[in-house]
Amino acid sequence: KQVIFLGEHECLNDLIKINKKFNLKSEVITSPDQSKLLKKNKIKFKVFKTLDSKFEKYILGKYKIDETLFLSIRSRWIFKKKKIENFFKFNLINYHPTRLPYFGGAADFSWRIIQNDRIDAVTFHLVNEKIDAGDIIYFDKSILPKNCKIPLDLQKYTSKQLVYCYEKLINKIVKKLKFNFVSQNPNLGKYFPRIYSKLNSWIDWNMDSAKLERFINAFDDPYDGSQTFLGKIKVKIKKITLHSGETPNHPFMAGLVTRHDGNWLVVSSADENSFLIEEVLNDKNRNIINDIKVGDRFFTPKNKLEESKSNRVKFGPMGLI
Repeated sequence: KQVIFLGEHECLNDLIKINKKFNLKSEVITSPDQSKLLKKNKIKFKVFKTLDSKFEKYILGKYKIDETLFLSIRSRWIFKKKKIENFFKFNLINYHPTRLPYFGGAADFSWRIIQNDRIDAVTFHLVNEKIDAGDIIYFDKSILPKNCKIPLDLQKYTSKQLVYCYEKLINKIVKKLKFNFVSQNPNLGKYFPRIYSKLNSWIDWNMDSAKLERFINAFDDPYDGSQTFLGKIKVKIKKITLHSGETPNHPFMAGLVTRHDGNWLVVSSADENSFLIEEVLNDKNRNIINDIKVGDRFFTPKNKLEESKSNRVKFGPMGLI
């Protein structure tokens, strides 16, 4: 009779409309950190730091568990086995925007761009005590459009796919149709940790050019951009295109601005290709491309590259841990 969304998503309003279509009530419960995002979308919600006794009392005071579907959608909480069994009564599923078990974990947009994964997926699975490891109850896949290159592109496309597939899922539940449970093979699974652009986006200019283009794209809009230095100034780079129409390079030329074409820079890679860069942002997010001269060089100190890989980022209900 109702769906309780646990977490946050930019298309929650669309999912709530689908519930109304099927005469289902909706409620959104989120963490303190994620509530900031929901306020922008003008969605009513309830905030809990943890899913403790106060949360249980609140739910039991309004709903019957047997008549409620709980949908975890980017939720920040870890669900314990006893809670899944004794409180949620196994009526708890999770939405995951990739193919499982190949892309378990977080930061799916960035990881997929980095690895050039072009198969999109909408996955709903049962929640168990392991992350993204429960039996799959619904799965739909498609090929990403060619124009999906940065996280914002993937966000727009996957949101549309989620809305489409969610309606099919709810229709199946309301009609009491049977689900085929598909167990995930743990021997094929991969787990990817969260990525934080302020820590993990430092550019290694010695990287293979095709892989570096994907790396920089992975931190483009709606994220802050990839970080490097221009002389002693820290800058962020967005809107990069791999380009092969220049004279050959040498690895020593990596990061070197070889030509200024007005609206973009031509920057050498460590191999035979070059980059066309349209946005170089300073600490005030101003595009300083017109201030850059031919012969300037982008460079990232070794300690920044080591720091980006040696520290693991974790987010909880209150935000960055």
